[in-house]
Amino acid sequence: MNQYFLLIACLQLWSLITPVNPASTWGPLIFIFAVSATKEAWDDYNRYLSDKKANEKEVWIVRQGIRKLIQAQDIHVGNIVWLRENDEVPCDLVLLGTADPQGICYVETAALDGETDLKTRLIPSACMGIDVELLQKIKGVIECPTPDKDIRRFDSNMRLFPPFLDNDVCPLTIKNTLLQSCYLRNTEWACGVAVYTGNETKLGMSRGVPEPKLTAVDAMIDKLTGAIFVFQIVVVIVLGIAGNVWKDTEARKLWYVRYPTEGPCVLFSTAGILDLVKGLYAKFIDWDDQMVDVETGTRSHAANTAISEDLGQVEYILTDKTGTLTENKMIFKRCCISGRFYGNENGDALTDVQLLNAVSSGSTDVIQFLKIMAICNTVIPVRSKSGDISYKAQSQDEEALVRAAARLHMAFVNKNGNILDISFNASLVRYEVLDILEFTSDRKRMSVVVKDCQSGKIFLLSKGADEAILPHAYAGQQIRTFAEAVEQYAQLGLRTLCLAWRELDHDEYQEWASMFKEANSTLVDREWRVAEVCQRLEHDFEILGVAAIEDRLQDGVPETIETLRKAGINFWMLTGDKQNTAIQIALSCNFVSPEPKGQLLMINGKTEDEVCRSLERVLLTMRITNSEPKDVAFVVDGWALEIALKHYRKAFTELAVLSRTAICCRVTPSQKAQLVELLKSCEYRTLAIGDGGNDVRMIQQADIGVGISGREGLQAARAADYSIGKFRFLKRLILVHGRYSYNRTAFLSQYSFYKSLLICFIQIFFSFISGVSGTSLFNSVSLMAYNVFYTSVPVLISVLDKDLSERTVMQHPQILFYCQAGRLLNPSTFAGWFGRSLFHAIVVFVISIHSYAFEKSEMEEVSMVALSGCIWLQAFVVALETNSFTILQHIAIWGNLVAFYVINWIVSALPSSGMYTIMFRLCKQPSYWITMILIVAAGMGPVLALKYFRYTYWSSKINILQQAERLGGPILSLGNIEPQPRSLEKDLSPLSISQPKGRNSVYEPLLSDSPNATRRSFGPGAPFDFFQPQSRLASSYTRNCKDN
Repeated sequence: MNQYFLLIACLQLWSLITPVNPASTWGPLIFIFAVSATKEAWDDYNRYLSDKKANEKEVWIVRQGIRKLIQAQDIHVGNIVWLRENDEVPCDLVLLGTADPQGICYVETAALDGETDLKTRLIPSACMGIDVELLQKIKGVIECPTPDKDIRRFDSNMRLFPPFLDNDVCPLTIKNTLLQSCYLRNTEWACGVAVYTGNETKLGMSRGVPEPKLTAVDAMIDKLTGAIFVFQIVVVIVLGIAGNVWKDTEARKLWYVRYPTEGPCVLFSTAGILDLVKGLYAKFIDWDDQMVDVETGTRSHAANTAISEDLGQVEYILTDKTGTLTENKMIFKRCCISGRFYGNENGDALTDVQLLNAVSSGSTDVIQFLKIMAICNTVIPVRSKSGDISYKAQSQDEEALVRAAARLHMAFVNKNGNILDISFNASLVRYEVLDILEFTSDRKRMSVVVKDCQSGKIFLLSKGADEAILPHAYAGQQIRTFAEAVEQYAQLGLRTLCLAWRELDHDEYQEWASMFKEANSTLVDREWRVAEVCQRLEHDFEILGVAAIEDRLQDGVPETIETLRKAGINFWMLTGDKQNTAIQIALSCNFVSPEPKGQLLMINGKTEDEVCRSLERVLLTMRITNSEPKDVAFVVDGWALEIALKHYRKAFTELAVLSRTAICCRVTPSQKAQLVELLKSCEYRTLAIGDGGNDVRMIQQADIGVGISGREGLQAARAADYSIGKFRFLKRLILVHGRYSYNRTAFLSQYSFYKSLLICFIQIFFSFISGVSGTSLFNSVSLMAYNVFYTSVPVLISVLDKDLSERTVMQHPQILFYCQAGRLLNPSTFAGWFGRSLFHAIVVFVISIHSYAFEKSEMEEVSMVALSGCIWLQAFVVALETNSFTILQHIAIWGNLVAFYVINWIVSALPSSGMYTIMFRLCKQPSYWITMILIVAAGMGPVLALKYFRYTYWSSKINILQQAERLGGPILSLGNIEPQPRSLEKDLSPLSISQPKGRNSVYEPLLSDSPNATRRSFGPGAPFDFFQPQSRLASSYTRNCKDN
């Protein structure tokens, strides 16, 4: 659209084809660009001040063996940087030494990933024992990868030169680094060597400019702008031909006619207005006190100011589970140890008498189970001055297990380097951590190799998902009971972890440790090689039991999902949890109705054939049941999903179109993003919501990304277009802010076209009575004022307009269908505004010309009469389209009309203005005021009559709600309560079906403001149920899906 405006402005620099002064076009354009440029300049200036402050911060470094105080911007790669407690890390460092004898320091990474818990960082093993004074003289080489933005990986090697270490390779990981913008905490000092500086740090590489997102409204406006451009080309061609014909015939009879010019062009001010109001929409979200998390004081925030109207057109919501639907506050609830269940009777294993007795009696399996809970983790115990112990953990699961073990007298009391102190029944047991086999989304388990400092025995302790632990039990162990426990706990919606262990021979461990060290030293495919080596050790487990952890739903989640489902929005849950756990959470939060009203269809399989048969069966069932008023959802796990997306994408796409609800379990972050892309390829408007770093890809891929500022940090919130404190605020974000933004933007954009076309049509009509000479009826100053001031100020106040109250919108979410279907902005509604502008142009032109042109009036008088008529019509059009009047709106509409006369009186008093005394003379003439009355009556009379007819005899559901609000009474019924049947092809072909070309939607409004131009439509004679959910498919909705 901006390219179009610039093109028109450039054309008007050509005097042969423009009838007006180029200032009338370039003035508004420069004003619009100046406003945008000023905003960007202000943002850039604030960023400059922030960068300047960071760059000029003073830090201590060692350069050529001498310690110096320099500015952070002067740090070079290879410099040794010294930090004190609470200092901010100025660049990415590899840790060399700390004040702790064990080489440990603590960092706060909230500025990097939003996680507030302290994390431990270790100096490399090669630097252990080096004296503080020698650190200033240390020399060596670090082999590190090219700069990247992955804050969780740093696969490098370090070699120290003699005398420190004889050129031996020391592997480095992310735990040996201090990244830029982190803070050193609870550590007196630390030093490290700079490896990445400036924009090459991991934080600097993460500062990418997000790709702009094009909203559905913007896409429609671009299409309409293109149509207007074609229209103007046609007008120019027609008038050019007419001008040449007139020149060769009539002009030859007139001696004073020499060089006719052609073609009126008018610049629209749509872009500037929309940029301004979209910024206000974003501020409304920031200022909304009803979207503030009371517990944390977190306010909602709109990071993207350009897509608010898309919130009102959301069709699919893809949501994470843990921390998004749930509180992410883990509580240890039940367990199964050696086949015995604890906590089933009272729902809390920690108060189960049998478990307490087993602990006090020293049951071997129970004690070993508690040891794994206390030791197999990355938790940091922190002792306060009063002696109380608190735990800092990156995983809420780990914290819940450690706390539960402490309540059962197996307390993790201290961590000194690799030495762990465990207190059991007042006796202290000490273990040395030899190796940590970290959790990954592929392995789905975590293990630690520990050495009992008293006996010298070495143990492997593991915990993880059931499919990652149970298959690796030693031969002969019965695991059926544990599998049943996992299923039982999953049916209760609890998260499960299996705990196992085995004793290691010293020789076996030594051989494996060398392989593990070698894998950790690899610079290429280090993660894959480490996982392969871990697999060599993690086998022949003795399964001890299953721990079940509760993660409660957030307040208001079921009500929010139920309300948004009534609004026709489809929900997909994408989670890494087990299938049964996800299903139970889905049932509890109204994702799907329980039997018999609801039906779950499972897609399982480990091979292509199994997935093919399962997918075909689900598709057949979905097609057969699509005519039944049943809530049908499909469930798929990550393995089957991978196969389906790779080999049966078209069939899976059809299934996605047919089903309102999907539950995807055990999915990876990349699979989440693939599912978003799949729905977008079918031109659905998608919203992705999550709270953790594993949700970032999904959030960035969706049309709208929403992040929750949760316990997993702020990574999702920072990557999102909108951030909220709780999931329940999503309802207000969509139904109130999204719907209002769409309605207002639809009116603003079409009104901007209307008022510009009005002047354009008058110019065209005038050309036919001016010999098609291209002479402009209006002077340049009037045209510029008309676009920038006279018609823009009143409509800007429409950002406060509300067609319905917030309470009504929340009570009747079904009215969101009008936004989803694009009922307020489409070619049909634009045609209505186009026709209105044409009709009003005829009225203004005919009445103005007949009133003044034949009275020997000056052309400036006729121009002012026509312009006055346009301004009067604008005021009444805006008043007619306004739903809720406030003082500001009255001032803007009628005050602007008064301001028009005040400004023109002032201009008329200036002899050099070209309008000297024009307005004074007109206002003294009764005929002028009679002309204004005639223009308003003739222009608004038919519009009012048509609006009254439609409101009375063809009213929409919104009109009914508006009437109910005015009368102050509730609406009990709107139409028959009868589900709309879904229609599908009767031919049930196998999985080789083509990409679905038809797609029908749910919950269609019976009537819209533009019934002939909708993306969705009803079948003939279908009754509309306003309050009861209807089926997924209407009969004649079509949408093409891209072939993938």
